[in-house]
Amino acid sequence: MIYVLIEREIAADKMTAYEEAARKLLNNAYRTVGFVDGQTYTEKDNPLRRFTLSKWQTVDQWEHWYTSEERRAQLAQLSPMLADEERITILQTAE
Repeated sequence: MIYVLIEREIAADKMTAYEEAARKLLNNAYRTVGFVDGQTYTEKDNPLRRFTLSKWQTVDQWEHWYTSEERRAQLAQLSPMLADEERITILQTAE
């Protein structure tokens, strides 16, 4: 199992549009082979800063989703709502 942490900073005037687009993106990930679970968090003192932590069976399955046409198309809609590019960190359980 791996975890994928996605960090995003939403542009101040795009919050409502972002919520709808991000929900659609996560819902589509739920239906992807290898996706186990996911949660979205807001930074305590900054509601424009979002973190999505998802759990995947394998890194290959995550990479398949990450490079899929479906995700790229949805991210193209989401990106203009961000103040900066998303940052992705792949995590694994420490041994």
